[in-house]
Amino acid sequence: MSATLDRWSPYALAVLRIVTALIFMEHGMQKLFGFPAPPESGMPPLLSLFGIGAVLELVGGFLILIGLFTRPVAFILAGEMAVAYWMFHAPQSPYPALNGGDAAILYCFVFLLFVFTGPGAWSIDRARQPTGPRHSWER
Repeated sequence: MSATLDRWSPYALAVLRIVTALIFMEHGMQKLFGFPAPPESGMPPLLSLFGIGAVLELVGGFLILIGLFTRPVAFILAGEMAVAYWMFHAPQSPYPALNGGDAAILYCFVFLLFVFTGPGAWSIDRARQPTGPRHSWER
């Protein structure tokens, strides 16, 4: 059973990467373009913290989606989410369920996972590497 599950690990990781990126990009599109709806606080100026965060979310999310420069981009996005949590959520309450920071924490740690695992299957990064197993679970 373990060998079968191990064989599917790169694909499960890719699905996690793709779904995470699509949802993450939606946050950037909301702040930059007001789609699917503008943020409650209004559209942020592009050169504000929220505007820069929106650009990171949209561009970084797209790079994660296609699996290009996954590890360095994931490292930057994990840092962005850590800053978002500690600057904007944590001061409201120490409890994530009360301060609305659940998503920032989860994004931070999912992106950290990609820093250490890479993109999984179906990525440009993987296509650019030589063939053969890349992780212990792929042997």
